[in-house]
Amino acid sequence: MRALHELGVSELAAAIADRKTSSVEAAQHLLARAKAHAALGAYLAFNEDATLAQARAADARVAAGERTPLLGVPIAHKDIFVTRDFPSTAGSKMLEAYQSPFDATVVQRLAALGAVTLGKLNCDEFAMGGSNENSAYAVAHNPWDASRVPGGSSGGTAVAVAARLLPAATGTDTGGSIRQPASFCGVTGIKPTYGRCSRYGMVAFASSLDQAGPMARSAADCALLLSAMAGPDIDRDSTSLDHPAEDYTALLETPREGATAAQPLKGLRIGLPREFFGEGCAPDVIAAVRAALAEYEKLGATLVDVSLPRTELAIPVYYIIAPAEASSNLSRFDGVKFGHRAAQYGDLIDMYKKSRSEGFGPEVQRRIMIGTYVLSHGYYDAYYLKAQQIRRLIAQDFQQAFTQCDLIAGPVAPTVAWKIGEKSNDPVANYLADIYTLPGSLAGLPGMSVPAGFGAGGLPVGLQLLGNHFQEGALLQVAHAFQQATDWHTKSPEGC
Repeated sequence: MRALHELGVSELAAAIADRKTSSVEAAQHLLARAKAHAALGAYLAFNEDATLAQARAADARVAAGERTPLLGVPIAHKDIFVTRDFPSTAGSKMLEAYQSPFDATVVQRLAALGAVTLGKLNCDEFAMGGSNENSAYAVAHNPWDASRVPGGSSGGTAVAVAARLLPAATGTDTGGSIRQPASFCGVTGIKPTYGRCSRYGMVAFASSLDQAGPMARSAADCALLLSAMAGPDIDRDSTSLDHPAEDYTALLETPREGATAAQPLKGLRIGLPREFFGEGCAPDVIAAVRAALAEYEKLGATLVDVSLPRTELAIPVYYIIAPAEASSNLSRFDGVKFGHRAAQYGDLIDMYKKSRSEGFGPEVQRRIMIGTYVLSHGYYDAYYLKAQQIRRLIAQDFQQAFTQCDLIAGPVAPTVAWKIGEKSNDPVANYLADIYTLPGSLAGLPGMSVPAGFGAGGLPVGLQLLGNHFQEGALLQVAHAFQQATDWHTKSPEGC
């Protein structure tokens, strides 16, 4: 058997079920590995006693004859999900050392199937950022080149999976925060349809956009996690969709109508938005994406030119709507009931000001200010309402495109990962890196990043796949077929 850290989710689950190893042994191995690679900045918190207690409970279930796809498998959670046994900080000093009295629904559902929590993973503060440089605790480093960003806001998740610190982990995607770090770090990640996974217990950034999803090495492993994570939670989450849970793993091998062994994707129409392949995309990224699309043609797919004409409007629309919702959501952090409170203050208003100034980092403060401005009297109609109207038009662009194709493909980001600090003083340049992921998020569509090769400096490039609502199964199936024919998803950074 290969080293435990080299095993994916299904392989490790099988090894534990067949008693070739134990959950305790796997957890101890991966905890030691995480500490050995602490310089990557992937983790924010551990609780070894809680982890090993969960692992022993999983081993007891295995000994009793139970067998589930995740039983005993160690994973970790982005520190945007609240957890009882681990601190929940959202990457912010505002919630430093905060201990939640309950687990998020996503955490509960994975634990119910026997998944073992190794710890909490680094992220941009309150999930605001695309580089993980906005974490209040540590900058995460891309394991392919430690001088580069891993992407964000789920940077710690992507780093941990890419560096083989664990087989899979949870993340969240508001405007691309699963797909972009997955692309930068060469792993597979999927953002499901908005409302598919419960937001209960997920610290809110932008309520109409935030969505949970998994990252792993392969589409097959993502399917295992998403099958557990997705499903209605309407009693606790008003944004949860009353749509039945699905077994995404069963869909992976379901033959398409007319498919053959040589062409498993025969009849599939893949739309290529012309706006995704313009001058703004780096040549090395386009070359890798085009090579991946050529592989899809070999698998039987047909490439179709489509248009998403309002793509360029996605950035201004997102950076009105998301900060507006953040301004509202983060108003609860005032130093009164929980979170950081200033040590010295004169009166209640002074306490609010000092607590929020000390607790929130620069990027969070920037977005709160933007959001408060666009929601203020005299500007609501001109900015926020107009942005919501354009958001609807962006969604209509996708529906028009889906009349011509089954799914949409293109790059995840315009470039490979940039150097740490390169864009720190230019927030707008950082925002522009989300140009290809934001439209799908605004439309509430499922999307994923699939490792598709390497670009400049030997850095990973991801292929983005976007489907219509509730087409997660189709996306995973198409990604799985590609990964059966290629080995980009098996590559790991040197030294990992």
